[in-house]
Amino acid sequence: MLPNNSSNARYLVIIAALGYFVDIYDLVLFSVERIPSLKEILGPEATAEDIKNKGIELLNYQMGGMLVGGIIWGVFGDKKGRLSVLFGSILLYSLANIANSFVQNTQQYALLRFISGFGLAGELGAGITLVSETMSKEKRGIGTMIVATVGVFGAVVAGFMSDIINNWRHSFLIGGIMGLALLVMRIGVFESKMFESIKGSDIKKGSLLLLFKSRKNTLKYLSVIAIAVPVWYVMGILITFSPEMMKARGITAFTPDPGKAIMFAYLGITLGDFFSGALSQLMKSRKRVIFIFLSLTLVGLLMYFTLAAQSELMFYAVVTYIGVATGYWAVFMSIAAELFGTNIRATVTTTAPNFVRGSVIFLTLGFRFLESYFNTINAAITIGILTFVIAFIALYQFEETFHKDLNYVE
Repeated sequence: MLPNNSSNARYLVIIAALGYFVDIYDLVLFSVERIPSLKEILGPEATAEDIKNKGIELLNYQMGGMLVGGIIWGVFGDKKGRLSVLFGSILLYSLANIANSFVQNTQQYALLRFISGFGLAGELGAGITLVSETMSKEKRGIGTMIVATVGVFGAVVAGFMSDIINNWRHSFLIGGIMGLALLVMRIGVFESKMFESIKGSDIKKGSLLLLFKSRKNTLKYLSVIAIAVPVWYVMGILITFSPEMMKARGITAFTPDPGKAIMFAYLGITLGDFFSGALSQLMKSRKRVIFIFLSLTLVGLLMYFTLAAQSELMFYAVVTYIGVATGYWAVFMSIAAELFGTNIRATVTTTAPNFVRGSVIFLTLGFRFLESYFNTINAAITIGILTFVIAFIALYQFEETFHKDLNYVE
């Protein structure tokens, strides 16, 4: 059933899942701790608008690091191996988050958000590549589902821990320590045999040019990125800046807690990743499941701008629903791993999710630009409409990858 023995595969899935758990925990820490950390660093004279603007800037530094890191780790994973990326990336972002707990100004904060983002960029792609290449085509979707479901629960824990710890510096410190602990567990993980089979060959590996050598490859690559951008439109704008969104609606009865919003959203995503992954196995299709969940996310978008402002309970209920609807990340990662050959698979599975995450930079820049012409709500709606239109167009031209044999090269 497996290219490597089944016990190795099971251990790999567990380690990849725990790795993604820590990855997501550290990834959302800034969104969870944005307001308390910036209130302390900027001082009591800082206004809500100052905190929002500086928060967008620092988030963009983190996502910028992920964009750069995604390219470098992806190419490195195809040239030197998936395991080297797993070890190097987790060490870097763990040390960066430990250092982040000691920052004294926004310049230090920005630098460490960039470094942390750079490190975080390698974790998921390398793990999913290893799982996809180790398990059979009938079972690899289950492995990816487990990794994604366990992994995104890290954000729920991050939101929950922010209430318990009540100190943003300690939150960053704990995230870094968890990463270093995971590094020790990874010692027993084996390299992919598919990669080992081409490692010493003259086959060109880890080349971005292979992704753009033909119109077909270019469209495949850009399309797989486009179908997941709505996930980070929701997380990067609607959830992270939910207090500002509700204020723009004129809501004074309650103010959303960003940490709780992220916790409930990722609780929904945890369920969504499980259901989307299971549904993909039952339907034996990636494409149809993405269409279903994209459509559900669009419904959630309508609910956010209509029902969510009715009460605090309704707000968190809508956020949870949106989380479930955007929980197709597991299926998205399966598609990314299945689209291209072994010699550039790590490049694709590492760059694609990070370009999706990095799209937050362009989404927030577009959002702020449109705010100068429209109000906050209409600017967010406009960005959302564009994001979903592009995603549905990209999905339409997709090939089905469920039964695809991955043992080939480009």
